[in-house]
Amino acid sequence: MLSFTDHWTGYVALAVFLAAYVLVIVEENLDLRKSKPVMVAAGAIWILTAIAYASQHQSHVAAELLRHNLLEYAELLLFLLSAMTFINTMVERNIFTALRKRLVSLGLSFRAVFWLTGILAFIISPVAPNLTTALVMGAVVMAMGAGNRRFLSAACVNVVVAANAGGAFSPFGDITTLMVWQKGVVHFGDFFALFIPSLINWLIPAALISITIPHEKPSATMETVQVKYGGYFIVLLFLITIAGTVLLHHFLAMPPFLGMMTGLGVLKSYGYLIRRKELDQWTEIPALDGENAVSPSALFKPAVKPFDVFISMKRVEWDTLMFFYGIMLCVGGLGALGYLAALSDFLYGDLGATTANILIGVLSAVIDNIPVMFAVLSMNPDMSLGQWLLVTLTAGVGGSLLSIGSAAGVALMGQARGIYTFSTHLKWIWAIALGYAASIAVHLVMNGALFSP
Repeated sequence: MLSFTDHWTGYVALAVFLAAYVLVIVEENLDLRKSKPVMVAAGAIWILTAIAYASQHQSHVAAELLRHNLLEYAELLLFLLSAMTFINTMVERNIFTALRKRLVSLGLSFRAVFWLTGILAFIISPVAPNLTTALVMGAVVMAMGAGNRRFLSAACVNVVVAANAGGAFSPFGDITTLMVWQKGVVHFGDFFALFIPSLINWLIPAALISITIPHEKPSATMETVQVKYGGYFIVLLFLITIAGTVLLHHFLAMPPFLGMMTGLGVLKSYGYLIRRKELDQWTEIPALDGENAVSPSALFKPAVKPFDVFISMKRVEWDTLMFFYGIMLCVGGLGALGYLAALSDFLYGDLGATTANILIGVLSAVIDNIPVMFAVLSMNPDMSLGQWLLVTLTAGVGGSLLSIGSAAGVALMGQARGIYTFSTHLKWIWAIALGYAASIAVHLVMNGALFSP
């Protein structure tokens, strides 16, 4: 691949990316949605990339690289679209509101809920993608702690760290672990050597953050919460969809989006049956003036109209999805200009594998870990199993250092807009960094034998 790191287009592209990234960081201050600057930057960077390749009479190469990046994004987009639609449908069917009432009836305090959601996120993420896990647990947290911003922000940080940590020791838990597994540098059973380091990575910041969570209990509510028709079946369908996605990928090597989109199709088909049932029960009510009958659809908001799955799709967090488009194409463009290869060459050629792999994790908090891991795998440095596990661990959990460092964090920022933000996560970076350092130390000690050539 050509390198333009010393070309004017490379310098301008890097400056554009940094400027857009600064705007993402100060999103709260400017009230500027994070997707806007990165989408503009993505277009500018790829135009510069095309100019650079055209100067070498290889415009077709730039076009192919762009299509490859777009394919990666399209797979992620379809996966997230289906996952978010499922979540929104469960919200509409009162699943999470009923769960909140159930937890309140158990007498759990905010601190107990904090630990419970963290444990569930850590347990679920090895088999379900960490992004999906974060969305599900985030919905529970939002329902449980409604009105308590202090609890909500801390619990969201905890869910992100737990989801990323749980996904780091499983081939199915994160896209980066899937990449490492498919490359063949780490075999299926070898990933589980990272279980204890991953657990430590979550437990240390969770213990420190939990100190600030009050022991008080959520205010009890006397309102009756009833799960709407079909709600429990939709939960079951969601679990079947996740299981089917994992099995399709494991046994047939199908991309994960296929299973999720198939499940979405089933959800939409089942939604038709729900809507028909509710329309049959939807009666006209007389107008107050006693004249003409008025349809309830003219009086009520969509939330209480007969079920429509397309309303759930409309409420998908599109700002988050467009942010992923922008950031993935920005990084892909910088990679096409040669920056990622140059960075990997510097890390492994000059600093050594251990230092490089630790820094890869820190870098993944700033730049999406997928292209970073792709660059490492493309370089294919000569490393022991212990080193490959180390970079798998750091790339998986390093994204927890910043809210925008992982898909789970970005998605949860969209779900808990204004509550879980870049700055609220940044407040706990010191605790997360302690967990990051401790997990690396535990891996080096526990799995020291795996570092032998």
